[in-house]
Amino acid sequence: MSEPSTPEPSAPGRSAPEPPDAAPSVPHPPASHASPGPSHAASSHAAPGRIRILLADDHALVRRGVRLILDREPDLEVVAEAGDGAEAIDMARTHAVDLAVLDIAMPRLTGLQATRELAALAPGLRILMLTMHDNEQYLFQALKAGACGYVLKSVADRDLVAACRAAMRDEPFLYPGAVTALIRNYLDRVRHGEETADHILTPREEEVLKLVAEGHSSKEIAEILFISIKTVQRHRANLLHKLGLRDRLELTRYAIRAGLIEP
Repeated sequence: MSEPSTPEPSAPGRSAPEPPDAAPSVPHPPASHASPGPSHAASSHAAPGRIRILLADDHALVRRGVRLILDREPDLEVVAEAGDGAEAIDMARTHAVDLAVLDIAMPRLTGLQATRELAALAPGLRILMLTMHDNEQYLFQALKAGACGYVLKSVADRDLVAACRAAMRDEPFLYPGAVTALIRNYLDRVRHGEETADHILTPREEEVLKLVAEGHSSKEIAEILFISIKTVQRHRANLLHKLGLRDRLELTRYAIRAGLIEP
């Protein structure tokens, strides 16, 4: 008679609440426990239509957090992981990936060095930099190396998904501070006379160029601008010299490209 009172039937009832506590992590631990990133992320597992992502960071905990952000999206999937830049290049060779998300500071090869290698290895591969460095120098180096976006880890949960989708649309993605840095850099270049030919013309030369391209004669231009015909001719000669052009036809084509007149 002691058997019916055995605690075994009631034990499962008491432990039933425990599985829900552990349940949220069930789908993801396989991604974070396999220390060599590639062993658990074969490209063949990617669902059709999903953006296949290569994730590289030398901190496994960071990779796990980023993976959680990306894999919960229906159109994104991390299919390969790497712990440094050199391993990221190996993963790109052995896995079919559409997008690489790289940390900047990594051993063996940095994210910047890996970006240059990946851009040469797979020209169609989009590359995002994911970094803790809010640094203009890193930003410009990343863009020069071939990255199409720059995302700060501090706001990755807000910006990373949007950055991935923008990259696949061939659109650049920069955080607000980076946009400010680019504008500041551009204005510095203008002030130091380092901008392109479009910006080496004086306002008066630009006015003359527009009127020449519209077909006005030197006499007409002189009357419109209240200057002498000799001054018009001097401006036209300066335009040809500065822009490396030969005649009115080439000046007209240049004016169209510069947006001064409609084709």
